[in-house]
Amino acid sequence: MNFAAQFLYSKKLSNSDPTQDSEREEDTDPFWSSCVERLLPDKGEDATKKQDSNQQHGQKNGQAQSDYNAPRPLPINPERLKDFVEEEYLNGDLTTWEMKVANPGDQLKEAIESVTPKIIKKSVRPKNEFLRFEDISAAAFKIQSGIQKTPCMFSRLSKQFGIDIYLKKEYLQYTGSVKERGVLYLLTSLPQDQQRKGVIVATDSNFALAVAFHASELQIPVFVIMSAGTSLGRVRMCRDYGAMVILFGPTARDAQSHARRLAQENGYLYVEEEDSADYLAGLGTVGLEIYEQVPNLDAVIFPAGGHCGLLAGSAAALKHLNPKIRVIGVESEKFPIVQQSLKAGHCSTEYDCITHPLYGELGGPSFGANTLKLTKKLIDKMISVREEDVLLSMLRLLECERVTADAEGAMGLAALIADKLLELKGKRVAVVVCSGNLPLPLFRHCIDKALVLDRRVCKFSVVLSDFPGEVTKLLEVLSREEVRVLDIQKENIFVNTDLFTIEVTCLVETRDKTHTMQLKDTLTEKYSSLKWNDQ
Repeated sequence: MNFAAQFLYSKKLSNSDPTQDSEREEDTDPFWSSCVERLLPDKGEDATKKQDSNQQHGQKNGQAQSDYNAPRPLPINPERLKDFVEEEYLNGDLTTWEMKVANPGDQLKEAIESVTPKIIKKSVRPKNEFLRFEDISAAAFKIQSGIQKTPCMFSRLSKQFGIDIYLKKEYLQYTGSVKERGVLYLLTSLPQDQQRKGVIVATDSNFALAVAFHASELQIPVFVIMSAGTSLGRVRMCRDYGAMVILFGPTARDAQSHARRLAQENGYLYVEEEDSADYLAGLGTVGLEIYEQVPNLDAVIFPAGGHCGLLAGSAAALKHLNPKIRVIGVESEKFPIVQQSLKAGHCSTEYDCITHPLYGELGGPSFGANTLKLTKKLIDKMISVREEDVLLSMLRLLECERVTADAEGAMGLAALIADKLLELKGKRVAVVVCSGNLPLPLFRHCIDKALVLDRRVCKFSVVLSDFPGEVTKLLEVLSREEVRVLDIQKENIFVNTDLFTIEVTCLVETRDKTHTMQLKDTLTEKYSSLKWNDQ
């Protein structure tokens, strides 16, 4: 029906006077008028009155006087409000404003258009009390092209513990840490004007490496403030990623104060590892991937420590997908921050601003009220492990999986080594190896200490007669036992024995604990003066 009417109407126009072709179609189109009257009754009446008035005065050609023929104003973005309203209105909660559109030829005397009311919101990152699953899903979609989807592979350690262990290898991220996920989503969620100004961070942790790399990739100016005692390796890595690195002050607290001052003076955004919704949502994408990669999952073990955003964010995803999956957090026995906070009902500040050589920075804003609420609501079990168990875990990962994990990355497996999760026997368990950034000298020291704890490197001393061939006989005994001699020392002055005696101290390496006990029994039978040093 409408199609036929429009066809007849267009045919009528084609037979009309050519001098009337300049008239706009919507000025006389009955369908246009009816649509205006139906949607905007008041405006439709005004337009009809003006059209009748124009026809009475013979104003068919030239510019039309209809309000709907005037140019429509462009949409106004909140950041452009200073160009259209007075300054005092911006200081409060602006809900409405008016914009006057003037015709360049002054042919329209009154053309005031009311703009739809809008609410101006401050550009701040919201902090949710509880993380939503929709936030994690949105983060997974947004950062999928910027991070690695790391594998979750069956481990050779499964037979040793009687558990089907799947290692989530987050140390394979470009900067060697899972924190890339939270950092990338945090940076992409910043307003564009803040991205142009830049960000600043004051730490030498994995968080700083992630910020340096992804900010450079997003072409965001990034500044990293580190203390003068920071290892040269960390400084070089941040600079290689594209950050401007500044060494300031002897301690981390001095570097943080300097960074906050620079941020305030230059308009940079001071970024720190916090428990904001964006950061937790980015870290929570680990839980999504584990659920997808390991079917029929029974439990997931996460490192917690002072930075338990990974634990809280991933627990929100896993519990939403399957509430029956057990989520277990592991932290150091020396710094039980999470357990103390859960017991007290508020975030513990006992270990704030403390930097440990093995565990890095402890406490701080990364473990805030949001993280504590998520942990209390979603975590099934929190356990603590000894430092010795962490070192043994680093050794097992290196030997069996060729993984150079740091203390935080090895925390999850340490719970299994300490036999604190016996209820998981025969279950299918995922263990998150979250990071692998440890300076080489410190990593070598940790592995040497782990070999001693594993009874595979031992030290002993014997008193021998100071005659030729006695030391050779000792070495022959060690050779028959197939022991590798790492070091040997001879002392004949500071010895509380006879004049013609010497004390020989040996550092040797064995295959395992059984081999070590066999060597000890052999030396005990041959040398009554044996002194065995287990650790």
